[in-house]
Amino acid sequence: MFGIDAKSDATPTPANLIFDANEANFMAEVVDKSMTVPVIVDFWAPWCGPCRQLGPALEAAVTEAKGSVVMAKINVDENQAIAGQMRVQSIPTVYAFWQGQPVDGFRGALAPSELKKFVEKLAALAGDGGLADAIAAAEEMLAEGAAQDAAETFAAILEEDPESAEAHGGLIRAHLALNDLDQAETALAAVPAKVATAAPVEAARAQLALAKQAQKAGPLDTLKAAVEADPADHQARFEYAQALHAAGQVEEAVEQLLELFRRDREWNDGAAKTQLFTIFDALKPNDPIAAKGRRRLSSMIFA
Repeated sequence: MFGIDAKSDATPTPANLIFDANEANFMAEVVDKSMTVPVIVDFWAPWCGPCRQLGPALEAAVTEAKGSVVMAKINVDENQAIAGQMRVQSIPTVYAFWQGQPVDGFRGALAPSELKKFVEKLAALAGDGGLADAIAAAEEMLAEGAAQDAAETFAAILEEDPESAEAHGGLIRAHLALNDLDQAETALAAVPAKVATAAPVEAARAQLALAKQAQKAGPLDTLKAAVEADPADHQARFEYAQALHAAGQVEEAVEQLLELFRRDREWNDGAAKTQLFTIFDALKPNDPIAAKGRRRLSSMIFA
């Protein structure tokens, strides 16, 4: 879908990540296929002990790469001409093809960690199949107010890469932009544990928490009057900060929370600091409000 035609026979799927190749299909299955996806070629034989050790480990590394590379297995006993042309003098021998040419390789067995590096290096040659561009396009849609289109694009990206933290975070934020908190909750619950604490997901989680608070926010004028009438009313100040944030007055909300922290940092189990971090997490890392707020909070904590 992104940079590669999803209907192309060259596009890897779980069923054809690892396959047998021979002299008859070598051009199609290795050389031609490598024009769109890197192809690892494993020269082996049934009687070769190291081959039986290397093969499954290499297959595991290729499977883990989830389609960014594929693997062709060639039995040298049955395909001596290809082995001769590739100057295979001992087995196991592994070659890597990209855009029709051998670009890397090794002989003998390698440790699983080295195999993973070999596969990752090869996958990097082909980039990410256009996923980064697709994420950028979805973010642009979201910024321009086309939240439904953004949600559909983020969902399509996740079909290609289920562990994309950027796409998971974007999908949650798109649902929030559509004011569909239930769908945002569902999208958050679907985030794999492996990326659940990644920055894009944490930011979306914080935005969802703030959106849920906004649904229950009290009237600004009433809360402002309560704080002015009794500056020591911490609950009123906290709720006033929530209402300010719900109204889009983020900097003013931060100011009220910083004042609450200054007055009583331990109030309600440190609720002011927790709320401040939620707001900071929801903002972009380079947002001046977050940067200034973090500096001021730090100075209070370590004063």
